[in-house]
Amino acid sequence: MRPVRPTDSAWSAGGARSTDRERDRVLKALQEGVAQGRLSQNTFVHRMELALAARHSDQLAPLVADLRSPGRLSRLALGAAGAVASVSDLSGQMRRAWRGGRLPKLLLPPPVLAAPLRIGRDPTNGLRLSHDTVSRVHAELSHHGGTWILRDLGSSNGTTVNGRRLVGATTVRDGDQVGFGRMMFRLATH
Repeated sequence: MRPVRPTDSAWSAGGARSTDRERDRVLKALQEGVAQGRLSQNTFVHRMELALAARHSDQLAPLVADLRSPGRLSRLALGAAGAVASVSDLSGQMRRAWRGGRLPKLLLPPPVLAAPLRIGRDPTNGLRLSHDTVSRVHAELSHHGGTWILRDLGSSNGTTVNGRRLVGATTVRDGDQVGFGRMMFRLATH
């Protein structure tokens, strides 16, 4: 299998402009290729970058040409490999990265509000999250000297920032992915 490069004739050729739907289909096929163990992480990242940069439909086709539907025997063999890959930490990281742009926004309160924002299941919290993986008083978000601080308050299922479990407190900013138990958000200022 020869890697696709931007210098290939298909990449530089003109044609019909690619649509978001076509690009999404290619990205989904690339994701499935990783989950099935048919693409390495480096190949996936490289092809994903090419798909996002593609301007024409004919630039997308070579990115998934080697991922066409396998035969019945290959599907059975790849099914077992896919099950193993889905358990691995790499596929979990890929899923989190893929979902990152699609997470619901958690708007940061205006910094002029001096009171910390408590997050949890309890109705007295400033942000109530009704999910069984969120503790009653889960975390606290506060603003100090131009910096946002997120602190885990001893939650049972943990608080994460950009996929890493938070121990104590850390600074956060616009665009960070935060998780309270299994509830995931992307921080936003507007």
